[in-house]
Amino acid sequence: MVRFGLFGTGHWAAETHAAAIDAHPRAELAGVWGRDAAKAATLATRHGVPVFEDVDALLAACDAIAVALPPDVQAEIAVRAATAGRHLLLDKPLALSLADADRVVAAAQASGVASVVFFTQRFHPNVTGFLASTAAAGGWQHARATMFASIYQPGNPYGNSQWRRDRGALWDIGPHALSLILPVLGRVTRVAAMDGPSGLVHLLLTHDGGATSTLSLTLDAPAEAVTRDFVFFGENGTETVPPGDGSVLQAFGTAIDQLLEEVDAGTRDHRCDVRFGREVVAVLDAAETARSERRTVDL
Repeated sequence: MVRFGLFGTGHWAAETHAAAIDAHPRAELAGVWGRDAAKAATLATRHGVPVFEDVDALLAACDAIAVALPPDVQAEIAVRAATAGRHLLLDKPLALSLADADRVVAAAQASGVASVVFFTQRFHPNVTGFLASTAAAGGWQHARATMFASIYQPGNPYGNSQWRRDRGALWDIGPHALSLILPVLGRVTRVAAMDGPSGLVHLLLTHDGGATSTLSLTLDAPAEAVTRDFVFFGENGTETVPPGDGSVLQAFGTAIDQLLEEVDAGTRDHRCDVRFGREVVAVLDAAETARSERRTVDL
């Protein structure tokens, strides 16, 4: 059994991370740490595990960490965990700055730990298969991604998330969009960005080889306009990315499987490891600069 320390106490931590670890045949929840001591105690009691008041104490009690915290908090804990030799199951985005993302990558590489960043759609087998076959087909000239979410409706568990309110759709759902586009069109080399109403942000990206993509993202869409749409355009026509055909719990269970495969094999080349997480942060960081300085940014 691999002992996971859970860092985080919110809805995502409780309903996805803790539940999936508990259900996994090779994973064991070693304990919970959170910034809110009362919530940490409640979640730990629910799963019959200790609550930890000290980050390093939980690191000493586990083999791997699972993190469901704001990205800047995650980055600090991930560096400490990797330095202590703990494997990393992290959330997107990896960090809120490129400098912090670089620190996580450097710590993971220095210690040789395995890492997986949970870009949810990348852990649904039908989506993974689609991306692999689409990338292999080649000849793609453009992709269009539209993600209109509406998290500020009453009862939404993410509506009060301060980092989401501060950083908006670019940093919250932008990573999901990039995680589907980059495997097919390749590394981003140039970024332009423009804001729209209600937190809407548009990105225009150039990729290796000259292909382009556009992303339109918001967390504050009218309820009637909520949509998710990813389309590739190329020499063979168009292809639309299917929605994942499993639950979030199944996807997180797959992420655990794949992290443990990396641990068992001693390999450190997962397609969604911290290096890929850093690549996504680099695009988001460039887009932030492009928005604020009203210019195109080269990567």
